Amino acid sequence: MSQRFEATFDSLRTYQCPEWFRDVKFGIWSHWGPQSVPMFGDWYARNMYIQGSPQNLYHVRHYGHPSKFGYKDICALWKAENFDPDELMDLYYRAGARYFVAQAMHHDNFFNYDSKIHPFNSVNIGPGKDICALWKAAADKHNMPFGLTEHLGASFSWWTTNKGSDSYGPYKGVPYDGNDPQYAQLYHANQEHVDPAKHGGPVQPWLTSNKEFQAKWFSVMKELVDKFHPNLLYSDSGLPFEEEGGGFQPGLDAVSYLYNDSIQVNGSNQAVYTQKDRRPEIYQVGVLDIEKSQLPGVQERPWQTDTCIGNWFYDAKQPYKHPDQIIEMLIDIVSKNGTMLLNVLQRPDGTIDDEARYILEELATWFPICGEAIYGTRPWRVFGEGDTRVTIDGFTENKTEWNSSDYRFTQKDGALYAFLMKAPESGVAVLKSLSPSEKVASVELLGAGPVEFVQSFGVLTVQLPEQLPTQYTNCLKIRFA
Repeated sequence: MSQRFEATFDSLRTYQCPEWFRDVKFGIWSHWGPQSVPMFGDWYARNMYIQGSPQNLYHVRHYGHPSKFGYKDICALWKAENFDPDELMDLYYRAGARYFVAQAMHHDNFFNYDSKIHPFNSVNIGPGKDICALWKAAADKHNMPFGLTEHLGASFSWWTTNKGSDSYGPYKGVPYDGNDPQYAQLYHANQEHVDPAKHGGPVQPWLTSNKEFQAKWFSVMKELVDKFHPNLLYSDSGLPFEEEGGGFQPGLDAVSYLYNDSIQVNGSNQAVYTQKDRRPEIYQVGVLDIEKSQLPGVQERPWQTDTCIGNWFYDAKQPYKHPDQIIEMLIDIVSKNGTMLLNVLQRPDGTIDDEARYILEELATWFPICGEAIYGTRPWRVFGEGDTRVTIDGFTENKTEWNSSDYRFTQKDGALYAFLMKAPESGVAVLKSLSPSEKVASVELLGAGPVEFVQSFGVLTVQLPEQLPTQYTNCLKIRFA
């Protein structure tokens, strides 16, 4: 059995990412909970209490004023009555996912599992189901590693808006239901972060210094680990909870608890912890997560991008990414030693809509052709060649306009894979990244078979067939003499 971790940076920085995470490359995430009920997008639980915001206007007109019909009442409306995790997991696996992640709780402080610590959960209220346990059982049937995301760390300072009241209109000065002490376990006793002058402004700080809440957070993390033994735990924050002059002890305690549980269960640590602090001395305790963005080049350590097909929670107004953009993002991420976690939106009843199903079915046509150039691969000496680079800017995912000079590379078992980010109209692919000493023995177009090629001074010229195997990104498999 492997040596146990201590709850210190020195110990946790010896962490080595398990091979399963380096191999899977593509996961699907269920970012789902009561905030899906209005079908009005992310942060509904916060924004419904900000007078005049689009979600507040919708809430008042559709449900009633938040002094009378608050978020606790939204939670009771969530039924998940058509939730079929086995059917969805089968689709997700066919669509290429090789790990699955469920949301344990969002910033709304509503837990999606049968918690013995927190009564506001999906067994006691709303669905009457342990959502996370059902997801885990479905993932286990496909031998897919199972992860959980926790957004609780930021909840205490995020959810201050429920303590406010309207500043104008017929309900001016009438307290929202978050002021009712009867519901303090849901809405938090977080008056220290309530500032009427900043009501509805940016969440500051993202992570609280309240010691009582930090202790509760750690007890919840222990409960998650003890109940689910997750292969992955994601914090929607940096490592909790940074204090002036250092700190992070609750986070260090939680990460070591996760890893030591994995050692106890598996004989070695097979767990992954992801967080968003980009300082190497912090993220080396686990795996760096990048939300809705990417990194510019090959990284020595594995990393993860988390993104979504549309908004974070179901939003009837939000356009979805097209399958080609999702595939191209995945390829670029994998070429840089990354992994992509994709949120597939669910309606409040637990189903996905036809557009989401179409995206997944399209992915299910691509992975059987090109999946061997994704799964189990490692980055090559360069991630790619060509004129085009993806946008590297936080929370920015513009569709990249590739041209025929653009390739992305991976490697596995002695083969180099070259993704054609845009198929050349001439039918001739030209790769310039090989050295003259790298003599090519064969070239195969995945899904089609061997193709003719010429190599001159390292430049590889490949004749492509008129009919390409996939309408999405195609891939060459190159073997050397």
